Formats: sequence, C-alpha cells, structure tokens
Amino acid sequence: MFEIVEKRVLAEGIYLTKVRAPRIARSAKPGQFIIVRADEKGERVPLTIADYDAEQGTVTMVTQALGVSTRKIVAKEPGEAFADIAGPLGRPSEFVAEPIEELRKKRFVFIAGGVGTAPVYPQVKWLAEQGIKPDVIIGAKTKDMLIYTEEMERVAGNVYIATDDGSVGFHGLVTALLEKLIGEGHEYDCCVAIGPMIMMKFVTLTARKYQLPCIVSLNALMVDGTGMCGACRVTIAGKTKFTCVDGPEFNAYDVDFDEAMRRQGMYRTQEQRALAIARERAEGHKCNIGLDK
Repeated sequence: MFEIVEKRVLAEGIYLTKVRAPRIARSAKPGQFIIVRADEKGERVPLTIADYDAEQGTVTMVTQALGVSTRKIVAKEPGEAFADIAGPLGRPSEFVAEPIEELRKKRFVFIAGGVGTAPVYPQVKWLAEQGIKPDVIIGAKTKDMLIYTEEMERVAGNVYIATDDGSVGFHGLVTALLEKLIGEGHEYDCCVAIGPMIMMKFVTLTARKYQLPCIVSLNALMVDGTGMCGACRVTIAGKTKFTCVDGPEFNAYDVDFDEAMRRQGMYRTQEQRALAIARERAEGHKCNIGLDK
C-alpha cells in the first residue's frame, strides 16, 4: 500500500498528490512515469512523475480529474493509500545521459501547456541541480488554470507566462511567445514541449522555422503502460513505436502528430460512457439512501 502524505488543489479539477514510495523515489529520473491503481478493482492509470525526493522517499503526481479512474485517484485523502504504484517506467529524458560539461554548453527552452507543466518541472529541476538554468514558457487558457509557476521560478532561468485570454502575462499562444523571444534575441539549442497534442504539433512547426531541435512527450497516449495493450502505438520516423516502452519522449520532427491525435480520440466515447455509468450509480446510491430513511 502506498500512503498519501500530501494532497492539494492546484487549479479547478487538477490535484497534486504526494505518496510514500521510497524505492521509486530512489530510482526515478526526469521524463519517467508511474502506473497507479486507486483500489483493488481500479484501472491502471499511467501518470508522469511530477517530482521525487529520494531522501524523504516520496513521489509526486499531478492528476486532472477527467474520467472515472482519475476521479477515484484524486478522491483519496492524506492518510489513505493507493492499492498499487508501479514504476519508474519509460525512458528517462535523453539529456540525463549526456556528459554534464557538454550539457552545460546548451541553452534550453521548455514549453509547458496546462497539466503538462507538472512533468516539465522535474526536468528543469534536474538541470538546475547540474548548474543549468533553462528558460520556461508556461501556457494556460486563463490565469486560474496555471500550475507550478512558483516552483518553476525557483529552478528556471526565466519563466514566461502566456494565457489565451491575456488575464496574465503574454496575451496569446505559447508558439507566439516563443517567436517573440527568439525575435528579441534569445538563442536556444534545444526545445522541450509537453502539453496538449495540438500544442506540441504547433510548437514543432514553429521550432522547425528556426531549425531548433525539439523534443516532445506523448505521455497522454498511454493506457496500459507496458506496451502489451498497443493503445499507444505511434509512428516515429516512419516506424511503429510504443509510447510507454520506447518513449514517452521523442524527436518532435519524427512524430506523426495527425495519427497521434486520431489515436488519442479513439477511446473518448468509452471514457464518456464509463463516466455516465458512474454518475448513474452514484445518483442511484443517493436515491437508495433516501429510501432507507
């Protein structure tokens, strides 16, 4: 059993949960993920690691409550426990294996969209621990949907905010802000983008204009997390890969984004049906309670 030691709301429908998982905390690296089961009958849910602390033996995840299983996860309170957490899984970010002296010569820009800001954080934090201070662009629809901004400011070189409605920071998309920074003389050797699939597609198109190497994370496609279900199949440089075992990070220019977005939408109907059934059961339970009285 994996005890929850902290839980807090980051934004509407988005929760931070810190769990006690010493072995995973000692082994985790930036870019990897875990699989969580809320209870003995729960679905396996892959979640990117948002932080880890080997000394405290804790792992942090950030979950957006969208379907039945994620709602079960965020419903857990401190003192309660998850039935299972498996990990760390997936391949670490490539820069982790690079020689530190070579890494320190590079200028990184990270582009984080929505909940994708959470998995960006451990990467930026790891680089900061090596003496590298990347720039970070964080995008959200409104200021109320921004997460991890304070944490990011403690480890990044510069943090730039973009909101669709202009409620805070740059008024516009992260791609427009990236172009603005480059136009002002900011030079980068590597771009890492994590967020909605459509955002990563257009970040890739923007980066290509400046011949800027770009990495993206396809973590949102994962289902089983072991490569056995085949749900996260993607085409990378013309070859079939599995996000959970070959990724989740890939060279952005090799990704067939249109195919990936089609695959992402394949299970939307089943997810909506499961959520509707859960709501009906909850309403029925309420009605039964009323009758018992």
